[in-house]
Amino acid sequence: MIRYLKYATALTLATVFLVLPGSGVSQETDTKPAQPAPAEPSAKTVEIDVANSLEHQAGMYGGEMIAEKMPVAGVHASTIEEIEGGIVTAWFGGAEEGAYDVVIWMSRNEGSGWSAPKPVADGVDTAKRIQYPCWNPVLFRQSSGTLLLFYKVGPNPRQWWGMMKKSSDDGLTWGKPIRLPDGYVGPVKNKPIELANGTLLCGSSLEDAGWRVHMERYVQNRYWNKTKPLNSPLDFAAIQPTLLAYPDGSIQALCRTKSGRLTDCWSSDNGQKWTRMKRTQLPNPNAGADGTVLADGRALLVYNHTRRGRSPLNVSVSRDGKTWDAALVLENQPGEFSYPAVIQTSDGNVHVTYTHNRTNIKHVVIDPAKLATRPIVEGQWPQ
Repeated sequence: MIRYLKYATALTLATVFLVLPGSGVSQETDTKPAQPAPAEPSAKTVEIDVANSLEHQAGMYGGEMIAEKMPVAGVHASTIEEIEGGIVTAWFGGAEEGAYDVVIWMSRNEGSGWSAPKPVADGVDTAKRIQYPCWNPVLFRQSSGTLLLFYKVGPNPRQWWGMMKKSSDDGLTWGKPIRLPDGYVGPVKNKPIELANGTLLCGSSLEDAGWRVHMERYVQNRYWNKTKPLNSPLDFAAIQPTLLAYPDGSIQALCRTKSGRLTDCWSSDNGQKWTRMKRTQLPNPNAGADGTVLADGRALLVYNHTRRGRSPLNVSVSRDGKTWDAALVLENQPGEFSYPAVIQTSDGNVHVTYTHNRTNIKHVVIDPAKLATRPIVEGQWPQ
């Protein structure tokens, strides 16, 4: 286990370094354990048993909980973004996932620790005098400086709709909620990519008629359009893509599935056209993943490297998105450690938040330059 006091100074410093001179889910599958997929000889996996304390891994600064005790019983699906002089995170929380009192909560860290969690969005419909649960927030700061908060509202993932709020002061205050056009949910779990022309490319998915992935674009902060589904639910039941934009201009969409492995699609034209969805060698227990392409060109992915359950939680890196190397084990105890959100901040550090046993959100800081990696062969985590 990580000794919090030992790493408190390092974590605070990692956040302080962000102040730079002149810097401007499915309700069904997430409320009970996923069923194991049939074993496949071409994608072997093993349960991870790390003998040494996880805190001594190369590249690990340490970890901390966002709150000593959350103000609600259940929390899930965090998101994280860099702001001027710090970082901000959000998640949904209430009595339990899908309960009417579930709202979006937020906390800020500008060098002196995490602020007390406060509600930032809810699913209240005053006209109908009803409150719907909120789901899957996504924070994204545009190059213009506007901080966007995407989230979903509705009774369940098959009937939810997309919502958005905007902030011009890094989340201190927010404008009125904006409902997205019918049939759009925005980035369903993971952050979008801002293209050179300012368009946001959002990895999205729907669950109302089988799990299927598509891309949505938010163009000129004015209107939305989207692609056709990238998969047939008969081939792969896939949702919640994470988008990785490589230095050569290619974009990879890695997706959560029910097939026991992550799947991917590729685009070479800024997300207009995509290759056919295929399985990767990385296992997936029907749980969300997230990643980012680092400043050095490597992709870094945080995910559950197992076919069952939501532990362990792992970090892998890749030069090309096809061959992956094991880097870190963030969690390996029994429990649920899931739904990571990943960013690299302007100081070079990687910040990860994730669900910690549905009772808290954990924040981990990684130095990607110090990672010691080993090849993942046929989907098997090296021991």
